[in-house]
Amino acid sequence: MKIQKQINYNHKKYSFLSDDSRDALNDADVLFVRTKQNVAFAYEVEDKRLDILNVQDLKNYFALTPKIIGITGTNGKTTTAAIIYSILLDMGYSCALLGTRGFFANDKQIKPKGLTTPGILELYEDIEKAASLNCEYFVMEVSSHAIEQERIAGLEFCAKILTNITSDHLDYHKTLEEYIRVKNSFFNDTTLKIINRDEPKAFFNPQNAYGYAVTSKTNLSVSAYCVNQGISAHLIWKEDMRGTLNEETLIDSSLYGLHNLYNILAALACIKCLTKIPLKDIAKNLSNFAGVSGRMEVISQNPLIIIDFAHTYDGMKQIFESFKSKKISVVFGAGGDRDKSKRPKMGECAYNYAQKIYITSDNPRSEDPNEIIKDILQGIPKDHSRPIITEPDRKKAIQMAIKELLDDEILLILGKGDETYQIIGQKSHHFDDREIARECLTKV
Repeated sequence: MKIQKQINYNHKKYSFLSDDSRDALNDADVLFVRTKQNVAFAYEVEDKRLDILNVQDLKNYFALTPKIIGITGTNGKTTTAAIIYSILLDMGYSCALLGTRGFFANDKQIKPKGLTTPGILELYEDIEKAASLNCEYFVMEVSSHAIEQERIAGLEFCAKILTNITSDHLDYHKTLEEYIRVKNSFFNDTTLKIINRDEPKAFFNPQNAYGYAVTSKTNLSVSAYCVNQGISAHLIWKEDMRGTLNEETLIDSSLYGLHNLYNILAALACIKCLTKIPLKDIAKNLSNFAGVSGRMEVISQNPLIIIDFAHTYDGMKQIFESFKSKKISVVFGAGGDRDKSKRPKMGECAYNYAQKIYITSDNPRSEDPNEIIKDILQGIPKDHSRPIITEPDRKKAIQMAIKELLDDEILLILGKGDETYQIIGQKSHHFDDREIARECLTKV
């Protein structure tokens, strides 16, 4: 990527930075930035005796004044980041948010949605933009790709949060063990760490670490909770686990599901550690947070139809567990050209919880949607007796599911959340689950 940036380096003036060697080779006004991703191409720049800036030195040329909060985990990054951002704004702090939904600062959208964590030059540019807007905090999602590719190199975080570690992106990381290693490597330092203590795959580094949990006893624990209609819970905060009770508070949220209770705990624990403000004063701002578009988003109350981004076994399980007392109808698919190992697991998860299953396309990309569906079906017993419908046309599948939805059922449309496109082959087409569901409801 090439960005505009006035910089004096090695007694020369440059107007641009780029991590693409071709930019530097073709334009004397471009300074090449060597990263883990492009090191194989750096020799071309070296052969021409051109200047090279090491990625670790980027921080010396950018205003990185906001306190950076980084959130990683298989699920929950977007919602946890959004809760922190919302509460900090309500508490009077100037704040920026960067992640799957885009780049925001002080309640205004600066950039549309893109990668969970952008390339390092764009990331530095975004943080500097937040600095120019006088943001005190910069809340960002950190993907496993970004950790492994060192797209966060040189950044100093004021806090790091781990939501959970299940299984995802094995098409890239190859093994679950490697994925787990990469996630945990984010916490191998002395930075303030906020860790889900109910997560068995977390390698807990106790140095400057605080925990949150629903079942375990840790710094922020839950003594009682209810997630039947929204979330209500009694929380206990202990600054030092060897000490006695420090604080307690009640929380109420319109969010659905146990997994969102975890997201709330992560956010509250982080803000508590950073600001030292009483927990009850932080928690009272939670009621203003109505949720994230495409994450457990209620499209209709009667009938109850919910859309969510869940696209892994664990993500789906969390959603299903939130409604296990209800009869579930579900529409879902799996992405093409991505981790194939999770497809049968997604089918198994749907079969374990749902009474009616509609298997369809997600973003098939270059793969045949019918072949992806076959992979999903591998996780479902061949002698099943419940309705399982396969319809590769996602719009038709959603329409069918809504038309056949009974009064005592809930419909979950999973996988794409707030995405407004569907990738078929090499082309991206406008597609929004929410639009289709609402349009269909007007015709039912």
